[in-house]
Amino acid sequence: MPTLDNTRKTAANLAKNRLFLDCYKFMQSDKLALPTIPDVSFKIRRAINDDKANNSKIARVVQTDPAITARLIQISNSPLYRGRRKIESCPEALTRIGLKASQDIITAFAMKAVFKAKSPLIRKKMQELWAHSSYVASISAVFAHKTPGFDPDRAMLAGLIHDIGIVPILTYADKHPDILENPKDLAETVKKLRVEIGIQIIRKWDFPTDFEDVITHSESWRRDSGNTADYSDIVMISQLHSFIGKIDLKKMPKMDELPAYQKLVSGNLDIDQSINILDQAKDEIEHIRQMLN
Repeated sequence: MPTLDNTRKTAANLAKNRLFLDCYKFMQSDKLALPTIPDVSFKIRRAINDDKANNSKIARVVQTDPAITARLIQISNSPLYRGRRKIESCPEALTRIGLKASQDIITAFAMKAVFKAKSPLIRKKMQELWAHSSYVASISAVFAHKTPGFDPDRAMLAGLIHDIGIVPILTYADKHPDILENPKDLAETVKKLRVEIGIQIIRKWDFPTDFEDVITHSESWRRDSGNTADYSDIVMISQLHSFIGKIDLKKMPKMDELPAYQKLVSGNLDIDQSINILDQAKDEIEHIRQMLN
């Protein structure tokens, strides 16, 4: 339990943190600039959700963006979907992957455009955020691929958006560099507002409601949602795996003691076997990361 002195100290620090105060004020009044879903992704999602559309019509919309078309074909030939013959056209890729899965994949490919900034400091922060998010997304896709009942493409998108609430904070700091008087101000603002802002973005983009849980619980290590694992569990455990070799794991909870981990492995794996699975799939993970990048 925090002491009264610590609570007062935190309140005093936040009162001095102009970035927090501005972002909080604009968030509360719905005036904080939230990222818009990339236009090509919006058009493709609309086409896929059109009951009258067929693969050929949807393919024509997708092919207006050659880069996304190429990556869609590439992932249709990846270990996640590899079939007996090589896919070489957009309509074939849509057929192999499926329209709903293609929608998630295309949205994921277009997401990088959201992570942008002008100032060198914030641009570096955006690049670090994208690198982390795309790595968690890649691990999530592989975990989902190897876990019955999960869609790898949905898991990939869930991993990619788990920290999306940080983007508007960085964007605001990028436009108002004078307010970042203390480097701790940014970390403090992210910690306090990441979840609430992320949920606003998910609602604005009309994403599935369970993605709100992904944002809310991606670091709720001890969360137990019941007997059945969900995408929040996939992303949480993927995030812990992403920390291996990067931070002191002694500061993190023991993975095999977490409810999410125990549900995902259903008692069939221990942590070493889990890490081995990802080690064996490192080429697959790297392949997805390259496509996202």
